[in-house]
Amino acid sequence: MRILAIDTALGLCSAAVMDVTAARIIARESLPMERGHAEALMPLVERVMAQVEGGFSSLDRVVTTVGPGSFTGLRVGLSAARAIGLAADIPVVGVTTLSAFAGPYLDHESTHAFASVIDARHAHVYMQIVRGDGRFLSTPRIIPLADAASAIAFAKARIIGSAASLLVEAVKARGFEPEPVTDEIGPDIEWVARLGAFANPEDARPIPLYLRPPDATPQTNGRVALR
Repeated sequence: MRILAIDTALGLCSAAVMDVTAARIIARESLPMERGHAEALMPLVERVMAQVEGGFSSLDRVVTTVGPGSFTGLRVGLSAARAIGLAADIPVVGVTTLSAFAGPYLDHESTHAFASVIDARHAHVYMQIVRGDGRFLSTPRIIPLADAASAIAFAKARIIGSAASLLVEAVKARGFEPEPVTDEIGPDIEWVARLGAFANPEDARPIPLYLRPPDATPQTNGRVALR
């Protein structure tokens, strides 16, 4: 099975094609960017697919990150994935950014906990805690930094993700010494592909995971009432 993986949820614009049978990445590219995903994604996908024998017709599945992340970025990746899936007549699945951050740390025999965290701004983070064996210890949620720090200290979890450094001092203040952390601007596209390979299309639908309402709301002043 060949999978095209796409990620535009956070600070990367990424795509990769994975040969699941051979367990290897055929082609990949990632560009750091805060904005401009809409303009960059399809040319990037075309460059990746140019390295794949058989092109789009050789694909069996498309996977994309569904959030949490940037509202605009998520829409870009989801729209592209759905369009490619429709044109190629193949299934499209979604994986969360929080799960993709945790992917490299999964180990079926490990019971160590990992806290995937993403900056949600306004002193909040998106967070999910998972054990190394894949067992979820919490659902994806948006919570205040202080509550996230308490949960991480209680679970004695290693902090990973794009907001890891935000939580270090707050976790230390609760008596838990976390392992050294490095903020990741986006998930590893290889792990987006790997998780997408095992996702059930009936359960992992390509629907955006919004854990908070948008900061911008439509204006109502001056709106003409409909009759």
